[in-house]
Amino acid sequence: MSDRKTLFITGASSGIGAATARAAVAAGWNVALFARSTDKLEALQAELGDAVLTIPGDATHLLAQEDAIVRTVEHFGGLHAAFANAGMGLDRPGTEAGDPEEWRRMIDLNIMALLYTARAALPELRKTKGHLLLTGSIAGKVHLPGSIYGASKWFVQGYAGNMAQEMRDWGGRCTLIAPGMVDTPFFDEPKPDKLKPEDIGEAVVFALTQLERANVSEIAIMPRA
Repeated sequence: MSDRKTLFITGASSGIGAATARAAVAAGWNVALFARSTDKLEALQAELGDAVLTIPGDATHLLAQEDAIVRTVEHFGGLHAAFANAGMGLDRPGTEAGDPEEWRRMIDLNIMALLYTARAALPELRKTKGHLLLTGSIAGKVHLPGSIYGASKWFVQGYAGNMAQEMRDWGGRCTLIAPGMVDTPFFDEPKPDKLKPEDIGEAVVFALTQLERANVSEIAIMPRA
């Protein structure tokens, strides 16, 4: 096994996922990048080199994530952290005006895919006393009028705390990453005065690189503007 630790990232082709990949490689980690966009993954591979393994796939498919974890361990020799980052918002917010089919897609990605990452990764993380990281949101910490997206992130907030309790029994760690508004393709319009993906990537690496005696259970990051 290489001396470099290995991080698995979902939603890794752009935004927070890609920025986290860059920050982790710079900090000396191997990264396995899982996302649907093959072209963007290949571009990251060309940029970051041999520290990267790209695995195209759909995070809402449990078997695809399980296969990706197997491939990650076979390629790098082990798994030390998994970042369940894939997620989406809603084009039609609210209950009366919302689209139930869009709700289903969001729940599948924001909740079920996150659970699939944990389920697939935990057996390997147990072996290394590893680290699970989950992308939540400030929207999962405050009440926003009628926000179904926010409610999905309240689930992530609660699940992260529950997993932190479970994982510490066997020496593992769990961290919730809860950003405010980030200037990513998540939004239709640019948000130049808000957080950048790199801010979140650096927060992930901060949590990952704490001494073994310390667990950063939550990082909430807000833009100054």
